[in-house]
Amino acid sequence: MYTILLTQFATTWFMVGLIWLIQVVHYPLFANVGEEQFQLYSERHQLLITFIVGPVMVAELITAIALAWYPPTPDLGVLLRVGLGLLIVVWIATAAVQVPQHGRLTQSFDLPTIQALVAGNWVRTIGWTLRGLILLVVLSKLIAIPND
Repeated sequence: MYTILLTQFATTWFMVGLIWLIQVVHYPLFANVGEEQFQLYSERHQLLITFIVGPVMVAELITAIALAWYPPTPDLGVLLRVGLGLLIVVWIATAAVQVPQHGRLTQSFDLPTIQALVAGNWVRTIGWTLRGLILLVVLSKLIAIPND
């Protein structure tokens, strides 16, 4: 169980760091790429970022489901299910909002879509950050339990 929890913690905090970098640095810079190079840039971004986030997001989801169903202690079950709920929100936002916006941006430079991408990404940024904080609480509660 601890391997699953540590994998969950590592994947979530990896995504917390990555999403803040994307939110504050990467997505806002889309507007500065320029129309001439934008289509290629956007296509490359989508391809390359998928190789990084895809496996991590899948591992995070699998471990989140496992921990929600089989929490390390009964009192942590509620927190872990809330964390899973936040992850589901993140996945829905990714599939329903971010992916279609990225699809439009691979067609052409579109400043309103870039602005919507940045604004809409706050859902994922906040969701992953809250998940990370929940896992800090979970881990701190487990560390506080004396081993008999």
